[in-house]
Amino acid sequence: MPVAAEKRYPFVQRVRLGSSTWLLRLRSFAVVGQLITILGVQRFVDVELRWIILVSLVAVTACTNFVYAWWLSRADHTKTKDPISDEDHSWAHQSVALGLMQLDLITLTAMLHITGGADNPFSFFYFVNLAVGGVMILPRAAWSLTLTAIGGYLFLLMFSPPLELFATYPADKTAWQTLSRLFAFVTCCSVVTYFVTRTAGESQSRHEELLAIQRTQESQRRLQGLTTLAAGAAHELATPLSTIDVVIRELSRHLEHCDKPESVNHDLQLIDDELERCRQILGRMRSAAGDLAGERFRKTTVGELIDATLEGIRDPHRVDVIDGTERTESTPLWVPSETVAQAIRNLIHNGLDASGLDGRVRLESNVSTDSVVFTISDSGEGMSDDVLRRTSEPFFTTKEPGRGIGLGLYLTRNVVSQLGGELRLDSRPGAGTRATVEIPLGKPSV
Repeated sequence: MPVAAEKRYPFVQRVRLGSSTWLLRLRSFAVVGQLITILGVQRFVDVELRWIILVSLVAVTACTNFVYAWWLSRADHTKTKDPISDEDHSWAHQSVALGLMQLDLITLTAMLHITGGADNPFSFFYFVNLAVGGVMILPRAAWSLTLTAIGGYLFLLMFSPPLELFATYPADKTAWQTLSRLFAFVTCCSVVTYFVTRTAGESQSRHEELLAIQRTQESQRRLQGLTTLAAGAAHELATPLSTIDVVIRELSRHLEHCDKPESVNHDLQLIDDELERCRQILGRMRSAAGDLAGERFRKTTVGELIDATLEGIRDPHRVDVIDGTERTESTPLWVPSETVAQAIRNLIHNGLDASGLDGRVRLESNVSTDSVVFTISDSGEGMSDDVLRRTSEPFFTTKEPGRGIGLGLYLTRNVVSQLGGELRLDSRPGAGTRATVEIPLGKPSV
């Protein structure tokens, strides 16, 4: 769950291991097991029990489980792809699961209360509930279950009438016997909860690390494929476009002194303009496809990197560079300078395109202890949340045809990520977009 959701719901958060479906199955097994135990005791053990109350408590578990199954089926149908809605969806699942686990502990306490209290061997099922809770929910919620179990066991020790069938202590047991049993129970509950939650947490962390590695590898494979595609397309198309360019120029020279309709001149000029556009597109593909591994890391400064970035900017008069302090400008860093310059240049060009013909783009830099931060702000219309979420997709663009191929931002993000940095986009409709690039200063160990 994102940080914002953790702040909103600090007590119950995302699923760690298991799922709501597993809780549903476990409670179903519990209902069946309780019914079998009650019927077996009634048939084979000569003991007076409050059967109606016991069956009623089992019915409470069964009914709540049936409602839970119905709720899960409706919740799954209403789940959306909106991350904010999914956060609420996960929080709702976890809140309901915690409530059901608390109810199960209360129900178990009630059943033990009328069947011998703490002397009943089935009091060990407290630990089963705590183990399940430690696996399925986060530690703070699991410890709340532990407190409920301890409270229930204390209630059994203090107020539950013993049954002769299960009695392990005399009816007039001493305070020391009660305290020793309570101490042993609290210790066992604490140990079970601590180690189960720690083990589940480490398993979840390993799982998340594995997913992160898989996402990184998939991103690198996609990047390599896009790089190969862009470079190959640029190479293959360069030759026929050059041939067309030569033929058009020869044709224009032959027709220069001939009588011809004005439309012919217009068509020739149109072809020449389109060829120039194709050359520009191929140039963007070559520069965007520049592989980070293809350029060596070298020592430069923040000021030199900004100068290299501005060298290839179109419409440089529309870019406002906010000069940093002398210390900022002279700060050394190790980067593949041309690759990083092109990555920042892509963001500036995106800002220029979004700002219109008269809009401006602002570039400023700041240096922290171990990183340099470049901020590119435009004066465009901004982006909606849906568009902002799709900006990481390759070939996604909001520009009109011929103005972009949707690779610049994707490759910029990959370049920054491979450097160990981060690219953040902040945008609201009508308020422009701010891109923040944070890059480590130190030379990578690889």
